Amino acid sequence: MAEAFDVSLLPFAGLMGVEIAHAASDRVEGTLLVRPELCTAGGVLHGGAIMALADSLGAVGAFLSTPAGWRTTTLESKTNFIGSARTGTTVKAVSTPLHTGRRTSVWTTRIEGAEGKLVAVVTQTQMTVEV
Repeated sequence: MAEAFDVSLLPFAGLMGVEIAHAASDRVEGTLLVRPELCTAGGVLHGGAIMALADSLGAVGAFLSTPAGWRTTTLESKTNFIGSARTGTTVKAVSTPLHTGRRTSVWTTRIEGAEGKLVAVVTQTQMTVEV
């Protein structure tokens, strides 16, 4: 059964303010409040923050798909920036697997802003490694 993921296990995501509301091996959902310190000079969410949000959610999904004694690490990430999110708004992200194999998994994360407006689509590959 899916439940909220303890974001304290992800120090950087916690520093950014990522909140993970749903975490399962087939879907991870989270939100991020767009604060000034996460923005460009124009008051819109920085591309690096968008990528870090997606990477955090995809990593959680990949981790939940691995056997005990294994961990994951990002091998590759590609981002299509579609729109923007302004300071004071909240973006919602949903990460789902495109492929889950023995050694790699591929995750797609859709990030939406106000009224469901698409902000970005991120595709990442996670590698599974023995601890």
